Order: sequence, then C-alpha cells, then structure tokens
Amino acid sequence: MNRVSIALAALAASLLTLGAPPANAADTAGPAVDIQFSLCGEPAAIERALELRPRGAPFDVWLFDDPALALFAKGLRLRLRETKQGADLTLKAADQDCATLSREAVPAGQGKCEYDMHGTKVAGAVSLTRSVDARTAGELSAGRLPLENELSAAQKRFLEGVPGAWPLPSGIRALGPTRVRSFGAKGKPYVVDVSELPGGERFIEISRKVASADAPRARDRFEADMARAGVTVCADQSAQAVNKLRALLRRP
Repeated sequence: MNRVSIALAALAASLLTLGAPPANAADTAGPAVDIQFSLCGEPAAIERALELRPRGAPFDVWLFDDPALALFAKGLRLRLRETKQGADLTLKAADQDCATLSREAVPAGQGKCEYDMHGTKVAGAVSLTRSVDARTAGELSAGRLPLENELSAAQKRFLEGVPGAWPLPSGIRALGPTRVRSFGAKGKPYVVDVSELPGGERFIEISRKVASADAPRARDRFEADMARAGVTVCADQSAQAVNKLRALLRRP
C-alpha cells in the first residue's frame, strides 16, 4: 500500500466517525475526497482536447489578502463569489483534521469540512460561508466596506483560533475580479474551471469528487485520461495558487 492509499484509509475512518455526508451522492458512496489538479497549457487547446462543454454562466470571484499574503501563509483564504442573489463570502482553511473539529467550529448549515487531494497530498479543509446581497458584495469588492464587519460570527471565531489571523491584516484588500468559466468534460465525470485574471493570465483546474476508497484509482484514471488527451498536468501543483495571488497583487 503506497502513502496515498494509507492516508486515504485513515481519513476514511475519520470521516465515517464524523459522519460527513458526500457532496454529490450520485458520484460518491461514503466519505468523499475532492481530487483536484491544475492543468498547464493553452486553455483553448485544453478545451478542445477534453471536449469541454459549458456548465452555467461565468461568474466573478474576488480574493482578499495583504501584500505579504499573510492569510495565504497561514493556510487561509477569504473569497467573495458572485451568485444570482448577490455573493457568497467564504473563509477556507487548509490542513484541517475534520474528525477532531467541534460543532462550534463548523456550525450546521454554515460550513463543512471535507478532504481534498491536490496531486498526491490529501488534507482536510474547512469552509465557512455567509451570503451577502449584491450591494454589500459591490462595496466589499470596491474596498468601501471593511471586510471584518461582514464576516459571520462563525468565521470570526475560526479566525480568532488561528494565531496571528485576527484581527485581519491592516493592508488587506480585494484582489480581482477573476472571471471563472466552468465546463464539463464530454464522457468524463470531471469539472473544469478556467479562471481569467484582470491582466489576462489564465489558470485551469480540473476536479472530481469520489469516495475515499476510490480516490487512488480515480487519480490513476485521471492521469491516464490526461495522457491520452495530450493534456499536461502542471509539474508543481502547489505553486499555482500562490502564482495566481501574486498576479492579482500586481494589479492596482
């Protein structure tokens, strides 16, 4: 058994104890792992190679951090994602142990703790979300409304538990907007997000949610599918998120 299989077996036991439901019951049976890979190459060529089909309308996303990326360095991400009703304001925290989190940390109906696989790394991630109306979203993205004023009690409480995360960094600002287009791959159970930054830089991520026991096989099938399609998986998976943030910081 390789290290990925061992890690997945352990997290499956943890998730069963936690009783976390899968996000997509039709595609998973039991505890879920979100397999995610960044793809490198010309987006148009990747769209053709994977025969991608649009899934819904494009939407804008804003990220929040300071020039030193202090939140990112702590494994935290604050994101404002456009919706039909306004926007979802989400705090995401990486490298969490879902089995040991208290109910107060992730209140029912306000968030979740799931496991992500980036490349060969498997780790838990907490997401806490609060919906805001379109006016509030516009004020936040324009920097006219203090972000800390719009965070939920659960989000503030979680940040208070991370050393140095609360109060928020004094230089924090909205970074974006990033325009995101989502696609489905013809004949394959993948979701592909193409993100275009204000400066024209584009980042591509492909994902699939599966049961934890199926994750090693699903990862192998994914790699085989990409090889057959001639699509390149980025060699340094961990660098893509920080590269995106640095590109956004370069915009005024």
